[in-house]
Amino acid sequence: MQNDTETGPANHPATGRGLGVLLPTGSAQWGQGADPRELVPFALRAEQLGYDALFVNDSLLTPRIEALTMLAALAPVTRRATLGTGALLPFLRRPVQAAQALASIDLLSGGRLAVTVGAGFPGRFGQPLYTLSELPWERRFKRLDETVALWRQLWTADGPTSFHGEVLRFDDVPPSTRPFTPGGPPIWLGGATPAALARAGRLYDGWLPYPPDPADYRTGLTAVQEAATAAGRDAGSIAPALFVSVLVAADEASGRRAMDVYARANYGLGLEDLEQIQAVVIGPADRVTARLQQYRDAGARRLVVRLGALDLPAQYEQLELVADLASDLH
Repeated sequence: MQNDTETGPANHPATGRGLGVLLPTGSAQWGQGADPRELVPFALRAEQLGYDALFVNDSLLTPRIEALTMLAALAPVTRRATLGTGALLPFLRRPVQAAQALASIDLLSGGRLAVTVGAGFPGRFGQPLYTLSELPWERRFKRLDETVALWRQLWTADGPTSFHGEVLRFDDVPPSTRPFTPGGPPIWLGGATPAALARAGRLYDGWLPYPPDPADYRTGLTAVQEAATAAGRDAGSIAPALFVSVLVAADEASGRRAMDVYARANYGLGLEDLEQIQAVVIGPADRVTARLQQYRDAGARRLVVRLGALDLPAQYEQLELVADLASDLH
């Protein structure tokens, strides 16, 4: 599909309503008998409803459509929405090959890619992935930062280049695929530990955490901006985003029961445990709107919502409900 005149860098990386959706790429979110190819029309419907970002997450621990494969499928058929990762785990891929894949998606989308990255979490949601990738858990943050630095170098080099970091070392890398976006797509960081906040401010183009309390979001964003200023960067250039699980329900009690089922299916955690570590908003539309507005007031300009539903018909219903309430956010 040809991109129209509204497509491309003028709308990138975060303009319009500031509302994105995490696509239900995990098999637990499709429902039995569903066709995962339905994810493409689902994304198109989201764009039609006014969502201006389509995000995917990344893992090897549960069956899902691979993140970059999903974005490549969406690049030529979507028109305006930012295509994002939330979050990509670069250690799952060879770094030079990943640079080529990301540049290719940015080219195919006309410069609409935004890449949030992370290094994984301690425990069963992170460390086993390093074992599968045959990489050490130690120095994972240094590996992540150097991978991003390597990508940026490959995306801007005029010819063969070498990279000598503390963890990554490459000599005579051939010329790489150039992204559509000059300098490469923006790269955001997930995470909200003190070290992550400092690194986001020093090295990254945006911040995508999921703190359970809006007050913690405000405090974290201040720390990111202070780190940016201390590093001689423009603090206002760092995109402030939020990853949040949302379920619009007739009442809070029924919504909590449904989200508890969702949390157990996707994480093996009950809702009460999930709420301790992630932003979760449940209830009637007015309550959901008020809670999301608190995050907006705390500084989040991009909301990436994960819809708490376990089959595609319910995902479509939630997609419509959240789109309706978004007009009341400011």
